[in-house]
Amino acid sequence: LYTAPDSCQERCGEPFSEEDECHCHHECQAQHNCCQDYDRHCGHDGFSSSRGSITDQELLQLSELLYSLDHNKARPGDIALNPQHLADPGDTGDKQDRSPQPLYKFVNEGLFSKPTYASFIKLLDNYQRNTGTEEEVTPEELREQERFLEEVMKTELMKELFNFLQGKQRFGSEQEFVQELREIWFGLYSRGAGERDSSGFEHVFSGTARPGVPGGSDPGWVPAPLTPKGSRVAPSPADPKPPPQWDSYPDVLGLQFSWDGFHKEVGSAFIGSSPEFEFALYSLCFLARPGRACHLSLGGHRLSVQTFPWTKATPGSG
Repeated sequence: LYTAPDSCQERCGEPFSEEDECHCHHECQAQHNCCQDYDRHCGHDGFSSSRGSITDQELLQLSELLYSLDHNKARPGDIALNPQHLADPGDTGDKQDRSPQPLYKFVNEGLFSKPTYASFIKLLDNYQRNTGTEEEVTPEELREQERFLEEVMKTELMKELFNFLQGKQRFGSEQEFVQELREIWFGLYSRGAGERDSSGFEHVFSGTARPGVPGGSDPGWVPAPLTPKGSRVAPSPADPKPPPQWDSYPDVLGLQFSWDGFHKEVGSAFIGSSPEFEFALYSLCFLARPGRACHLSLGGHRLSVQTFPWTKATPGSG
């Protein structure tokens, strides 16, 4: 079900994109830029139907649909931000804290009692952030993983994602889909010293650290208001205009931050989205555009999610 970026498996007829390592569209042979396995998957005797490919237009349409189905997102008044300093492009390397007050002035903590939020938050303390340290997964943590998957699959948003992928012949049943999500997000693999020290969920939603460098996603908005008092998250350069005051969610905030002694100069994070919304978008992009930019549309605004397959160790299978 995972498609490597240098393969035509499940990509036959996919439109040309300069970001792709190789191509699987019908003109690639004439242009001499096909993937090496084009004939096997997309030739006359190939078994990979173009009906299973996911077009750029379908990604734009589906992401807008998922955006509209995020019923658990924050509403106007649920979050009040205090962006403070807007950094200039030349300030990104400056480690001085220019936003000494907390980023969040107010968060409606009633959001965190919703089932997908509550089960998501339970997962955040299950990980050793340093690479090279073997993860020990307890029976309780396994139950927390299952609870989260159960809760997100109850949402209309995730059911729509499954229906789309099933229609693309990627999955035959919801059980098969959930098993793939389990492997993608919670399967352990090695990022250092051969230890099973990381997972997709840890790297993206909780964060990993190697000497001097924070890894994984930038801090999501859900755990940020729960961090100890005194934590600082400072906005980063994005626009010369004053920081926006949002009246709808989700949105994206550009920021720089310090985390457990590590400094990240420029990053970004969704603000106000539900856990299942990010989980769905990233899962879609990993399956549809592995190892390359996944172009989406949210509320009429274009954005891209970059995926990074991990192929250096098993298990993980990319």
